[in-house]
Amino acid sequence: MATTPGLLTDWPWTPLGRFKYVVLAPWVAHSIYSNATKGECERDLTNLLILPFLLWRMLHDQIWISISRHRTANGKNRIVDKTIEFEQVDRESNWDDQIILNGILFYIANNLSSYASRLPWWRTDGVILTSLLHIGPVEFLYYWLHRALHHHFLYSRYHSHHHSSIVTEPITSVIHPFGEQIAYFLLFAIPTLATVYTGTASLASTFGYITYIDLMNNMGHCNFELIPKRLFSIFPPLKYLMYTPSYHSLHHTQFRTNYSLFMPIYDYIYGTMDKSTDSLYETSLKREEDAPDVVHLTHLTTPQSIYHIRLGFASVASEPEGSTWYIFLMWPVTLWSAIINSIYGRTFILERNKLEKLKLQSWAIPRYNVQYLKKWQSRAINGLIEKAILDAEAKGTKVLSLGLLNQRKELNKNGEFYVRRYPKLKLRVVDGSSLAVAIVLNSIPKGTSEVLVVGNLTKVARSVAFALCERGIQINISSQCEYEKLKQCVTSQSNLVVMSKSVAHKTWLVGDGLTEEQQLNAPKGALFIPFSTFPPKKVRRDCSYLHTPAMLAPASLQNLDSCENWLPRRALSAVRAAGIVHALEGWTEHECGENMLSVEKVWQAALKHGFRPLGSPCNWSFSF
Repeated sequence: MATTPGLLTDWPWTPLGRFKYVVLAPWVAHSIYSNATKGECERDLTNLLILPFLLWRMLHDQIWISISRHRTANGKNRIVDKTIEFEQVDRESNWDDQIILNGILFYIANNLSSYASRLPWWRTDGVILTSLLHIGPVEFLYYWLHRALHHHFLYSRYHSHHHSSIVTEPITSVIHPFGEQIAYFLLFAIPTLATVYTGTASLASTFGYITYIDLMNNMGHCNFELIPKRLFSIFPPLKYLMYTPSYHSLHHTQFRTNYSLFMPIYDYIYGTMDKSTDSLYETSLKREEDAPDVVHLTHLTTPQSIYHIRLGFASVASEPEGSTWYIFLMWPVTLWSAIINSIYGRTFILERNKLEKLKLQSWAIPRYNVQYLKKWQSRAINGLIEKAILDAEAKGTKVLSLGLLNQRKELNKNGEFYVRRYPKLKLRVVDGSSLAVAIVLNSIPKGTSEVLVVGNLTKVARSVAFALCERGIQINISSQCEYEKLKQCVTSQSNLVVMSKSVAHKTWLVGDGLTEEQQLNAPKGALFIPFSTFPPKKVRRDCSYLHTPAMLAPASLQNLDSCENWLPRRALSAVRAAGIVHALEGWTEHECGENMLSVEKVWQAALKHGFRPLGSPCNWSFSF
């Protein structure tokens, strides 16, 4: 929102939220119906191609978003080091509004003017005219419009909304109030209208021109330098005709320089070129990849999870607990992605963060939950994890935390396999079990005298049971088999009993394997506390479900603009938080296999460094 919002700030369809695309429905329906009922000679290909073109624009923008976020995460050629937070993601979540506006205006023009219908695929004179009008009046008028928007009257009411983003992403280029976007549309319509009314318009000149604008807008806001220096060496005048990402980045950090659209020539003419433009360009090109101190190694969960990661849909990644019904409509892209990941997928960098002096990165293995559970996939997955560990070691990483199913006992003995195979590893491998135990223990309400344990018993579950038995809390087990397993882990077996037929226990500690039937048998008001990696499916509305072991990140953790699918904003899973704490404390031991650190030591260290539990503070006073 602008500092002092002016007229026409809000987009007309903002109240519709994610259903805003219904405003296009009548036009799309009319287009399909008219072309289906008319004869072949009467059909208008231009009208029929408007919808595919809008979809292409969205895909084009999303490709730039994903590439930019990946490149800025690994650090190579990054321009600005400042962070992106949830506030910016929320502000830029309406980046597709301008595509909807573009579609409506296209349909109106196509239906009202015969000159804008039944366009040929190509006309050379129209393409030349479009190019000349852009180079001439469009670039010139944009320069002065842009300078006018930086006058305090218009800046405070409109353009300050765009400049709220100091660190730009490709979609930042189209984040403007409705009224400002109308002004841009009228400006960019000059070449298109000129070709239409001179009879030289074509699909290539119309759709091609808008694609060019999208391309240059996205490139100029991507926060990594990608224009090779040799282009300017081969043709020196190019510096006046084409801008670079670092050129426009200076406009967002300095505000009063580099006003030009795509051609810097007018900044040179009117003396508004930033003096550091060339040096920033050189510095950005020379910048190497970051060397992280801590790496969190995670993986995809389902084929649809590609949309939940920050390289996917930014708004979904920042609010993973919201409704995402429309993702099912993306099944062709989802299927294609799953096939590519299975055949060619390699570990990739998801995001970067910074806490105090530590550089943090999250890496993802392109494999899904179901693949981790298949024995025939174990060798390939272990190979990917092993390569990631060795790559992190080569970069000088201090700690690598194994997230989600990367630490399954059946897969690699909770990470012990890699430590034994490479005894000289300098980095520490962490599975976060000690912190997970501490979180579960501190989630149990005060005064609890007994708990019910249901689900597959893990390293965390066994440690929680041991701690509870030591404190005289009775543990009820749902099966004789699980009871026999836990007997070997606890010293005070008198507090360990097989569950009776009654299931009136109010506090349930649950893991993978919890069934819907078991949840339905729980009494009203029961509290489900997961010790599992993934949350149980919520069946009961009259019961409470806590999050899987996780903690709120310290306020000083920077560049946190996404979260795991099942956790709230600024929450980190126990294993991810444990890796950070391990590095901050400088601990030298591994925490993997059956090895665990002191639960109390890890808990206190996490609190010391600013991590906080997700629940109410009244619950996190468990005495270790």
